[in-house]
Amino acid sequence: MTSIAIIGAGPQLGLAIARTFGSNGFDVALISRNREKLDGLVGTLAAEGITAGAFPADVLDRDALTQALKDAAARFGRIDVLEYSPVGTLGSTVLVTPAETEPSHVQYEMEFQLYGAITATQAVLPAMREVGTGTLLYTTGAGSIDPVPQVGNVNAAAAALRNWAINLHKELDGTGVQAAHVGIDVSIGSAVIPGVPVAQPEQISPVYWDLHTTHRAEAERVFSL
Repeated sequence: MTSIAIIGAGPQLGLAIARTFGSNGFDVALISRNREKLDGLVGTLAAEGITAGAFPADVLDRDALTQALKDAAARFGRIDVLEYSPVGTLGSTVLVTPAETEPSHVQYEMEFQLYGAITATQAVLPAMREVGTGTLLYTTGAGSIDPVPQVGNVNAAAAALRNWAINLHKELDGTGVQAAHVGIDVSIGSAVIPGVPVAQPEQISPVYWDLHTTHRAEAERVFSL
C-alpha cells in the first residue's frame, strides 16, 4: 500500500490533496489539532471510497507530531509522501510589518512553519532513505518568495521554510527521495487580500501529484493564475 500524510489537513487544500492522492490508490493520514474536524474529513473521504485516518496533533507539540506520524506509519505500513501545509495560519497569529516586528512576532511562526516541518521530516525521512524512495512537499504562501509588508513576520518564517526545503532537495539529490517547495500565489477558496486572485483547491492539488509522480529535478513549483 502507498500512503500520504497531510499535516495541516483542512477542508480546503488538505482535502483536495487527499482526494487527488486517494483517488490514485493512496491511503491518507490526516493530521491537525482538531479531532472532530479530522473525523469529518475522514467520513467525507470514506464516502468517496478513499481510506483515511485521523491522527490529531498540534505541530507546536513536537512529541505529539512525531507520535502521530509514527501511528500513521504503523497503520498504513509507512509514509510514502509527506505534505506539510502551514498555509492558512493568518487567523492565529499577530500580523506585523517588518518595521513593527519584534522577535516574538516571528518566533511563533518559526515554530509553526519551520520547526514543525523539520520535526515532521525527521519522523519520516529515515524510513524513506532506507527504502530509497519517498516525496517530501512543503507549502507556503508566495510571500516566502516575494514578501509583502503587511505580513512581514509570517513571510520571514515562510522564507526560512522555503530555504530549508530547497536545501533539503539539494542534499537528497540522487537518493531516490525528493523534497520540493510549493508556493501558493493565490487566495485559496475565497478572497482574503484585495487584488489577490482566487483559486479553488481542486485547481492547486494536481501540482502535488505531478511533483510526486514525475520526480523531476525540481526544487520548487509556484502556483499562480
